[in-house]
Amino acid sequence: MKVNFFLLNPILLAAVLFVVVAFWNSFHVLREYERAIVFRFGRLARALWNPGGQGNGPGLILLIPFVDKMVTVDLRIVTMDVPTQDVITKDNVPVKVNAVVYFRVLNPEDATVKIADYYMATSQIAQTTLRSTLGQHELDDLLSNRDKINQQLQVIIDEQTDSWGIKVKAVEVKDVEIPQGMQRAMARQAEAERERRAKIIAAEGEFQASQKLTDAAKVISAHPEALQLRYLQTLLEMSTEGKTTIVFPIPLDMLSAFTKKN
Repeated sequence: MKVNFFLLNPILLAAVLFVVVAFWNSFHVLREYERAIVFRFGRLARALWNPGGQGNGPGLILLIPFVDKMVTVDLRIVTMDVPTQDVITKDNVPVKVNAVVYFRVLNPEDATVKIADYYMATSQIAQTTLRSTLGQHELDDLLSNRDKINQQLQVIIDEQTDSWGIKVKAVEVKDVEIPQGMQRAMARQAEAERERRAKIIAAEGEFQASQKLTDAAKVISAHPEALQLRYLQTLLEMSTEGKTTIVFPIPLDMLSAFTKKN
């Protein structure tokens, strides 16, 4: 009677299954936007197959079972909301400001080895930079020069995260919340500014009209017959407005022709 060898050796069967499972788990597939950081006995190492320039992958990589430990890093751009921050502007106006930061991992090894949590660290840097940078600007500058301030924030945050292998693509200030009292004061200021401009425009119109009337008076004084023509033109305009009674004065020099004795 034949006896199965593996039935008589359960330890050998378990060892074979262990080797098969370990060998199967040593293969890992990384997506196009993923990189693997491999630690071999605690030291930074490369995978046995398909080593990359910065990190391992993408594609199929082979690790040594129970020796290599893998940390996966996502290389896609991350959108991070910066919580609302209380800021005192340069002209002592309290405002609430929030922003959004776009960044990505540029060096997976540095992002894994040099910083414990690059997402949290970038968030804290963004919050402190937002408060300190906006505090150096006046309120009018904060509202009107948003693009310039966004670029300044991006440069400052990127310089601080560069050593971690993080690249900050853009920083956008989303909302600036102004106190209600300041909003009412700004509304009154804007209304007063509009009234000032309206008065200036009206005064300029009156000044230009007076100049034109002065020029017309000079022409009429040089040519008295022009006054008579303007008078007749005025009568013509009045006659087109419906039923109108016109008192037509006759110059005395016209009547003198009839009263003149032969």
